[in-house]
Amino acid sequence: MDIEDAVKDFLNYCIFEKGLSDKTKESYQNDLEVYREFLKKRNISRVEHITSDDIKEFLKVRNEEETTTIAHNLTVIKNFHSYLLKEKIVKENVSEFIERPKLKKALPKTLSMEDVDKLLDIPLNTPFDYRNKAMLELMYGCGLRVSECINLEINDIDQTNCLIRILGKGSKERDIPVGEYALYYLKEYLKVREELLKNKSCNKLFINNHGTGMTRQGFFKNLKQLLKEKGLNPEVSPHTLRHSFATHLINRGADLRSIQEMLGHSDISTTKIYTRVSDEKVIEDYNKYHLRSNKE
Repeated sequence: MDIEDAVKDFLNYCIFEKGLSDKTKESYQNDLEVYREFLKKRNISRVEHITSDDIKEFLKVRNEEETTTIAHNLTVIKNFHSYLLKEKIVKENVSEFIERPKLKKALPKTLSMEDVDKLLDIPLNTPFDYRNKAMLELMYGCGLRVSECINLEINDIDQTNCLIRILGKGSKERDIPVGEYALYYLKEYLKVREELLKNKSCNKLFINNHGTGMTRQGFFKNLKQLLKEKGLNPEVSPHTLRHSFATHLINRGADLRSIQEMLGHSDISTTKIYTRVSDEKVIEDYNKYHLRSNKE
């Protein structure tokens, strides 16, 4: 069967039988067009003539692309060849035993201590300022996910023992210690919280301008505004504060197990990535500042 015809049939199968979206179909189509052009240059026009070596060579040529792109290319190709076998257009799936490339786990982006200080330096003039200050101090000081922060309720704060109770992923509860600094601004915020409620009743700790609980969108919008005001990287996300919390703790010698518990990671391997961030910073600083880091 001609490759071009086979691709058309496969895409129709994806839309009408698999129910893939137009966007996914377009993505598949783009990948298969690149694949078809590669095979055409090798004088292969029929699906029966494609070998596993052809696919491996295609991936080598694509190796200049990002690993995630290659992985996606191979996923589409595997799905295509599985379809050909399923429809008995070919006698074997030549892509079956080709392994997917291992994805490189990107290191989390973090803020420097100086940038954290700059972000958290919020003049306290309005109840919203007190809220934003307390919210960000708590996010950074406890390494919270944004969902954990906005879902906090008044009763989750234990001021006596300096703890907050978090309901994390998988409905797992954990208690996190709150530093004096974050706790101080939390108490200051609680003094003006009633003004934000607008005579409404709400158990959420952090209140928006409608007198109800803060939303993810609202948090993100407020953070973006602060980043703009401070002249900081606009790409910083709420999760960047969590990454910064973990990395700064490791830089100061904190135990990895303790950080795992505070972050609520079920597997310590997830936490270990922050040691790589820390190690890279050490190497960067050495190369930048040490007098004997480079031979002149």
